[in-house]
Amino acid sequence: MKTIDLNLSSFTLAQKLQLLETLWDDICREGNIDSPEWHDSVLKDRQKAYNEGKIATSDWQQAKKRIKKNLSCE
Repeated sequence: MKTIDLNLSSFTLAQKLQLLETLWDDICREGNIDSPEWHDSVLKDRQKAYNEGKIATSDWQQAKKRIKKNLSCE
């Protein structure tokens, strides 16, 4: 496999996110993507914690605000 060297430090956050989205879209087109085995364990642990009332939840509007706040690091 050929290595691609990108000077990511020269990219803006918006450019990095666009690159990430483009890469993910391309990977998804392959169609046969298996999740790593550890994903199942993490999901089961989170579902158990949710069912036991041990984790906080938020609605989509709150989640979007939190994500936007966390991404404002340019």
